[in-house]
Amino acid sequence: MLLEIGSLKVQPGLALAPMAGISNHPFRVLAKEQGCRLVYSEMISARGLLNNSGRSSSLLYFTDQERPIGFQLFGSNPLIMATAAQNLEQAGADFIDINMGCPTRKITGNREGGALMLDPGLCSEILQSVVNAVSCPVTVKLRMGWDAGNINVTDIARRAEAAGIRAVTVHGRTVKQGYSGKADWEIIRQVKETLSIPVIGNGDVDSPQSAEAMFAFCGCDGVMIGRAARGNPWIFGATLAWLREGRLPDPPSTDQIVKMVLKHFSLLSELKGEPAAAREMRRHAPWYLKGLPGAAAIRQQLVQIKSFEETETILRDFTASANQQ
Repeated sequence: MLLEIGSLKVQPGLALAPMAGISNHPFRVLAKEQGCRLVYSEMISARGLLNNSGRSSSLLYFTDQERPIGFQLFGSNPLIMATAAQNLEQAGADFIDINMGCPTRKITGNREGGALMLDPGLCSEILQSVVNAVSCPVTVKLRMGWDAGNINVTDIARRAEAAGIRAVTVHGRTVKQGYSGKADWEIIRQVKETLSIPVIGNGDVDSPQSAEAMFAFCGCDGVMIGRAARGNPWIFGATLAWLREGRLPDPPSTDQIVKMVLKHFSLLSELKGEPAAAREMRRHAPWYLKGLPGAAAIRQQLVQIKSFEETETILRDFTASANQQ
């Protein structure tokens, strides 16, 4: 379970997936504190970065606590991708990850993200261009292919290895599937058997047991957890305990969950200011409380929060009610 990306070594290879609007600095810190070994930035537009886009610049903030950290880059022009990668290396990235799997229509409509898998030649150009432009390791995140009729991840993974890519992440769904259906772990295993560089598996890892199952079935060097980590950074600590000791720690109490929500809000406020943090926490807070008794009753309040104080009051009342039951 040792994951080596160039000179970077993490064990076990347990990663937080790059997720737009989720895997920013505050959540990466929380995931790291809970035992996550490898984190990525939200995906960054190569063109936006070179145009000094305010949003792209804000995505670059991180602290040493988050290392090793990969900055994920997307785009379709090899030269622009190479120049942007140089900027990310100068910003302190431990490695650069190239996004060739994002299924979002806004991205694929611009021939970026997952749409690149329709053009293996262009994939090779981009991969080689970025590898040649930086001295830090470069990785790539792929899907199985564009759709069920175009499963070409093994070919593009081979091209990646030939270009000098140091690790490949494979999400076991097609671009057209998005996040529907079941991830195909067999294709991840096939890519791992084909390559000599490390392979990170991604897709349907939602528990410590499924992380262990992916390691065992795919033989992969790392496992990436995405949607299952939303509102649940504890999944990393639980997975570590399961992999190392075969035990599951007690789930967090209501009090611990509420404290984590407020800590997440505080970190977001420090980074973006309280109004912007409140808008983001309208999405995060319900994820944290999902499944708890009585959580559904306060969901409407949480999706309209405007301040830390208001959130604290709602959660304090929720905790008091839960403790009385």
